Amino acid sequence: MLASFDYRILADVDASLNAVSTVLIMSGLVAIKRGNVALHKACMLSAAAVSALFLCCYLVYHLNAEPVRFQGEGLARAAYLALLITHVVLAAVQVPLILRTIWLGLKDRREQHKKLAKVTTPIWLYVSVTGVVVYVLLYHW
Repeated sequence: MLASFDYRILADVDASLNAVSTVLIMSGLVAIKRGNVALHKACMLSAAAVSALFLCCYLVYHLNAEPVRFQGEGLARAAYLALLITHVVLAAVQVPLILRTIWLGLKDRREQHKKLAKVTTPIWLYVSVTGVVVYVLLYHW
């Protein structure tokens, strides 16, 4: 008899994917600041792929596992909820921004790409970093 799959492991996977995405985005930023367009492109496309994989794992996890509730109270709970709300709202906002920014880059529309990337990148970084923070607060705090 096979043991059933424990979907809770996907929370760990999701946090790891968010961390990897953060590193790739930061690496892409460093690459473009140094004028290395090819490395920038590779890092950002990799970050998008990792983020897409995160989204798949996130959906599978939340469709199959019991939700985990934050255990903090008072000010800690208020701070957590503020963080979570901004994370969730910006996570939804970032998807079309990322897709459009990538499309502009791939079409070599550099000025438009650069202008939109200045909006997209901080949102994407915020969502990736706060994803890890939410995970730590839920599972390890």
